[in-house]
Amino acid sequence: MGDVSHTSLPPLPSSDRVDVAARLRDALLGASFTADGLLDLLGAPAYAALARSETVPALRATRGDTPLETLVRLFLLQQPVSHARVRDGLPVEDCLESGWLTRAGADEVAATVDIRPYGGPGGEDWFIVSDLGCAVGGAGGIGSREEGVVLGVGGASTTLAGITVRTPVSSALDLGTGSGIQALHAAQHATRVTATDLNPRALHITALTLALSGAPAADLRQGSLFEPIADDETYDLIVSNPPFVISPGARLTYRDGGMGGDDLCRTIVQQAGDRLSDGGYAQFLANWQHVEGEEWQDRLRSWVPRGCDAWIVQREVQDVTQYAELWLRDAGDHRDDPAEYQARYDAWLDEFEARKVKAVGFGWITLRRTAAAEPSITVEEWPHSVEQPLGETVRAHFDRVDYLRASDDAALLAGHFRLVDEVVQEQVGLPGAEDPEHVVLRQHRGMRRATKVDTVGAGFAGVCDGTLSAGRILDAIAQLVGEDPVLLRDRTPAQIRLLVEQGFLEPAE
Repeated sequence: MGDVSHTSLPPLPSSDRVDVAARLRDALLGASFTADGLLDLLGAPAYAALARSETVPALRATRGDTPLETLVRLFLLQQPVSHARVRDGLPVEDCLESGWLTRAGADEVAATVDIRPYGGPGGEDWFIVSDLGCAVGGAGGIGSREEGVVLGVGGASTTLAGITVRTPVSSALDLGTGSGIQALHAAQHATRVTATDLNPRALHITALTLALSGAPAADLRQGSLFEPIADDETYDLIVSNPPFVISPGARLTYRDGGMGGDDLCRTIVQQAGDRLSDGGYAQFLANWQHVEGEEWQDRLRSWVPRGCDAWIVQREVQDVTQYAELWLRDAGDHRDDPAEYQARYDAWLDEFEARKVKAVGFGWITLRRTAAAEPSITVEEWPHSVEQPLGETVRAHFDRVDYLRASDDAALLAGHFRLVDEVVQEQVGLPGAEDPEHVVLRQHRGMRRATKVDTVGAGFAGVCDGTLSAGRILDAIAQLVGEDPVLLRDRTPAQIRLLVEQGFLEPAE
């Protein structure tokens, strides 16, 4: 790819000079310009302040002239630095010639892009490239409102990376790649990575991110959604952190999809089914409308394509005023002329009113291609804290779906189960009461679910260590509590099914 300019955004470094990117990478690593190195240099408060786009603490912490302080001022804080200060630590002439640096005055150089150190899941030292001032969690917040501006890593990016199933696959597709963070993760476990984006500048920056991180190049294709993908192409993994913001216009390519309401998210989900290989996963972040007179769960079920299991988790809901304010602030509109801000706010509320939208949900959508006659669709709300990364938890959810789909009640009773590690039992009731009002099983890993069980369910789960069949355990419980074992066997499989489905119990075989 050659140099790409978009509207009045500055030119980008050449993505053809992989040799320069490799030398720059070596120089950055040599100076400890890494996530750990930054934390050591800046200290936790200044490092955390950068994530809030506050740069003063980091500026104060980099007043010296060590190579690392110089690199932080240059690439994270976007301060011009004297040519002499960077000459020892960086291949300056190469970086000037290929566009990573530009001359600023007679004897200073400045960065042309944000470069943010990013720690990979296996301890890898990666670098995420983005437009100046646009490394979310870097310096200055969103430094440009140009339509084609490319952001770095935000909370949504890291959430998606954390929930993605990371089994080795032959092919992965990153739809709407942005700065390339999902493609970078996928390159670690996919033989072939394809990355698409409507914005040619994003594809160029993805190439820079991959090269600077020492990752293999991806197959980069320009176009909207699945347009650049041939009809007969399928993938084992599809990931997308799409421009999901429900807005009254398409001002910012990185966040505004340009379709009405939540149509963009719906379209991506519905079209993904035909692009998945057998058993393949598609994982998305999305926003969806809560419309008057309509159950939001039904709305999302209608999005799921045929031939796919689905697990949809709503993590957060905002009323329309909170939602509008969030994204107005995101674009810096609150710093504009008050009348203009008010007009923009009005436009958002007009849009929601016209669509009868009362709130907006945010969450995760995972599809898995299945040959099952009756696909499983789980739509739930879980706003509580979880333990990332969750990729293995997501994969295990679908394994349990397969097990339960293949097991009738008789098979469940004949099955052997184990209580999953890190599950604890809590008894809830008034102090001094002889019996608890109810018993709660709580996970301390993964989704960190909690579920109420009756005394039979608690007793059953407590003795599940894989040695006895479920039926044998229930017979023993029936004898203890003086209940008819046949009746207990009849009514308990539903509870066993739920405990397996939610990950409290796992088949021992």
